[in-house]
Amino acid sequence: MTDPPKDRYNAVWLIFFTLGLGTLLPWNFFMTATMPDVSRMASGDGGDFGNDSLTNDLNSTEARALGPPRNQLQSKFNNVMTLCAMLPLLIFTCLNSILHSRIPQKIRIAGSLAAIFLVFLLTAIFVKIDFSPVTFFTSTMIKIVFINSFGALLQGSLFGLAALFPASYTAPIMSGQGLAGTFAAFAMICAIASGSKLEDSAFGYFITACVVILLALLSYLALPKLEFYRYYTSKNLKTQPVMALIWS
Repeated sequence: MTDPPKDRYNAVWLIFFTLGLGTLLPWNFFMTATMPDVSRMASGDGGDFGNDSLTNDLNSTEARALGPPRNQLQSKFNNVMTLCAMLPLLIFTCLNSILHSRIPQKIRIAGSLAAIFLVFLLTAIFVKIDFSPVTFFTSTMIKIVFINSFGALLQGSLFGLAALFPASYTAPIMSGQGLAGTFAAFAMICAIASGSKLEDSAFGYFITACVVILLALLSYLALPKLEFYRYYTSKNLKTQPVMALIWS
């Protein structure tokens, strides 16, 4: 029995960390940008970023207290958003046990990252477009459904991949997920502190998310080139027929 190769430069570890970051980063970016934007549904102004309402929320609690009462869309936003986030997450987490045997792992992981990347690219483009309150509400909920559906599929597939490796390779995925919220908040602070127009800051904020997701996708596609990765994945493929005979 040959000794397993070493993870040179901790390349697989770092890629797993990047993939873990890409798993929860989209939802954290989206939540950080969308929550201050609820008041936009009252004005009818476009965009998926906080714009003037974000500045007001950060600078004055008095403005919120003296502001006009919430309309129906604003009142329902949090509840509908939670439903659109949690229901797809639950469904696709349960479906993972079925999909893993029918859809190849590479397609599940790379396809989910590519789909989330496209959602954020569209979100960045939508910053430049004016929407009515109803259109903004509807498009936001659709994006939330897509992000959580593909996010659940990605997370389940990623932990399934990590199970093929030594136990220590689950840690970078969880560490990356833990960093996602901090990274999203820091990116928001940088966008606000840039001093540029809020529309431009919003565009830069979502483009940053696109860059990180694209980096995670490219990192995953580079995994098969690493000897350490090939050793553990090919080892698993060899043991699968044996396990099938045992259970049959």
